[in-house]
Amino acid sequence: MKCPACSSDESKVLESREVSEGESIRRRRECLACNARFTTYERIERPNLVVIKKDGTRELFDRVKLQVGLSHAAEKRPVSQLQIEELVSRIERRLYEGDSAEVSSTMIGEYVMENLARLDEVAYLRFASVYRDFDTLADFDEELKQLRKK
Repeated sequence: MKCPACSSDESKVLESREVSEGESIRRRRECLACNARFTTYERIERPNLVVIKKDGTRELFDRVKLQVGLSHAAEKRPVSQLQIEELVSRIERRLYEGDSAEVSSTMIGEYVMENLARLDEVAYLRFASVYRDFDTLADFDEELKQLRKK
């Protein structure tokens, strides 16, 4: 593992622990060359999952893309990167548990929405505004009503 500070490939593991319900391992490392500390994650590599987008195009499932989208929604909210990582892992696990090698982007969005609402309501509304393409204040109001019902 290369150090992000000096690119040395000599490091030692300070701490390891399971995250995402045993789906990955988080390792704290220290570079032996410059003493910088950094975190790495190790996870199972799974077969490719194809996402069918709303316009009918297909692309490979990108865990990082999902994580970035959730990070944007949770920006400046009391949601840690670890919580986002665990949410992404939960959604990814659910997608791979299905019978098909293809999933719709709508299904992914719905999985995100049901999990994000429990994590942070403001992040949920931010994500919903992009995912559901809100155009008016009435769209926000309707989503708020649905959130309050839950």
